[in-house]
Amino acid sequence: MIELINRALVSLDADLGTTTETVIEHLASLVSAQGRATDATALAADAKAREAKTATGVPGGIAIPHCRSAAVLEPTLAMARLAPAVDFGAKDGPADLVFFIAAPEGADQAHLKLLSKLARALVKKSFTAALRAAASEDEIVELVSAVLSDDPAAAAAAVAATENPAPATAETSAAQRKPKIVAVTACPTGIAHTYMAADSLAQTAEEMGVEFAVETQGSSGSTPLPKSVIDAADAVIFAVDVDVRDRSRFAGKPLIQVPVKRGIDEPAKLINDAIAASKDPHARRVPAGAGAGAEESTESASRESFGRGLKRALLTGVSYMIPFVAGGGLLMALGFLLGGYAITTVADDVLGSNSLFNLPGADIVNQIGAQFGPLGVYLGAVAFKVGNLSMAFLVPALAGYIAYAYADRPGIAPGFTAGAVAGFMGAGFLGGIVGGVLAGLAARWITSWKVPRFMRGLMPVVIVPLLASIIASGLMFLVLGGPIAKLTVGLNGWLSGMTGTAAITLGLILGLMMAVDLGGPVNKVAYSFAVAGLGAGSIAANPAPLMIMAAVMAAGMVPPLAMALATVISPKLFTGAERENGKAAWLLGASFISEGAIPFAASDPLRVIPASMVGGGITGAMIMGFHVVSQAPHGGIFVFFAMNNTWPMFLLSTLVGTVVSAVLVIVLKKFVRKPVAQAVAVAEPVKVAA
Repeated sequence: MIELINRALVSLDADLGTTTETVIEHLASLVSAQGRATDATALAADAKAREAKTATGVPGGIAIPHCRSAAVLEPTLAMARLAPAVDFGAKDGPADLVFFIAAPEGADQAHLKLLSKLARALVKKSFTAALRAAASEDEIVELVSAVLSDDPAAAAAAVAATENPAPATAETSAAQRKPKIVAVTACPTGIAHTYMAADSLAQTAEEMGVEFAVETQGSSGSTPLPKSVIDAADAVIFAVDVDVRDRSRFAGKPLIQVPVKRGIDEPAKLINDAIAASKDPHARRVPAGAGAGAEESTESASRESFGRGLKRALLTGVSYMIPFVAGGGLLMALGFLLGGYAITTVADDVLGSNSLFNLPGADIVNQIGAQFGPLGVYLGAVAFKVGNLSMAFLVPALAGYIAYAYADRPGIAPGFTAGAVAGFMGAGFLGGIVGGVLAGLAARWITSWKVPRFMRGLMPVVIVPLLASIIASGLMFLVLGGPIAKLTVGLNGWLSGMTGTAAITLGLILGLMMAVDLGGPVNKVAYSFAVAGLGAGSIAANPAPLMIMAAVMAAGMVPPLAMALATVISPKLFTGAERENGKAAWLLGASFISEGAIPFAASDPLRVIPASMVGGGITGAMIMGFHVVSQAPHGGIFVFFAMNNTWPMFLLSTLVGTVVSAVLVIVLKKFVRKPVAQAVAVAEPVKVAA
């Protein structure tokens, strides 16, 4: 084992002032004086920034300030026994035993295991009593080194030696039982955040000694947690940006619900909160009943602002809409590849009078200039029509699942109906949003009615869909649909007429939006704006929506590609884990999965995100300036055939943005110090009362 602590890293009965800052500065200076850090001031700044995010005091008069820092050369543990004690934010008072963990910025999980070992030892009253009674620095080093030993038997013996074993009782057996936590993770696209949050929570739970199981509700499908696992769980964590499917399975369980990104950033805190909720009889719980989602929405309406509820509903709607758009758009693009862009004019006639055994004649092939002959025309017509029908669900699916976010299953039917009405009236994407919100709010309101017992079974399947459809669709037909349709026509006309500087400015803005939060809400707004107009685009008559789609896709590819390139150019600026992530980011970026840059942004957001935005903005502007088009809503470089003859400029624009972002992030990492306000958190220990 590396010598984590020595006598020179220990201060006994020291008066280090009355603030956490002075204590941290003193301990950082000890680390630096031992040649384990290059800059005591930088190390202290990183530790204080970490302390500012979450207090590190734990019950029993103990504090464990910690950080990862580029100034640290090797993992180090420094300790101070304070007189007087200093407040580190623990609920039971100030701390007189302070352990400072300094880890290199690129350290592996060893420092997390160290933190876990130390935390488990510090909950033993006899061990902390021995630390307080130690007469010398050497005695402190001996006690601490023993419990941190790589030999589990030796570590256990060291703790046992400081205490008198008490006879086992039913109460102690219950206290020693491992907590059992289950979780669900889900993000709007279900591509990256969903699985990263699940992995982060699972890894942290293992380190904390918590029994844990997680269900990922992502784009690759979901394997539900077994009923026996849910039944045995003490609490549930929902780390989600969209609504949880079949949440009634968790009815009655203490609930911690947060955005999915907190599952990545604060896994230990969420698990601690879930453990605390499992012991709190007044903790929030998952409601029971078939209309649980609607009931919870009604119950929590006073806690959730309208704006926050609307954001959650929109992200849910977009999440469920994307598969229709992505699958349908790619099929349409395949139809163009096989049958040519003129396939749109003959697809219905080809499918109505031909089959695989009765292929179109040479006249149709010549009419549309198809390169793959009669078979290509027929298969192209099939692919285009299936894709076109799938894309037709864009607005109804968006509206249906916005309503679902508000009212759970009873909202789906009225939401789809309101979306279909919006499509019929020409109100498009905006009409779908309005119709979905109206349907969801109406369904939630009706679900909250107190009705006789004999009517309860009819509510979710008959009464709620019927009345909510009448309210939402009626308002769309009678009041709102016409004005929204006029607004949509005006917006499409404005986009179609956009040229020159205006088009380039729009591309710049969309590029910045795609890179600012890498798959988050702002990114989704830009993407949804692009796909909403895709169906109305035409290379010959109305290329503007297709240009917007190309700008959004190319700009979204830049951040992961740039980070991958930067790890190749200057690998020493990145940790080993980041270099491995860089290898995967090549494929993710090429496939238009912006989330491939998240691991880099999570560890260094104030340098990675600005660099990504600059490159993304440049790419978006170039795409619009060069009039690049894309009739496919997803796929990156793998759908070049959907870009007509503009794909070389698509590649050039993406390459320029990638190089700019890569160079900029390298420059920022070399010459701009990480701000004091930013520090990468080391996982929190389990806070168990001593």
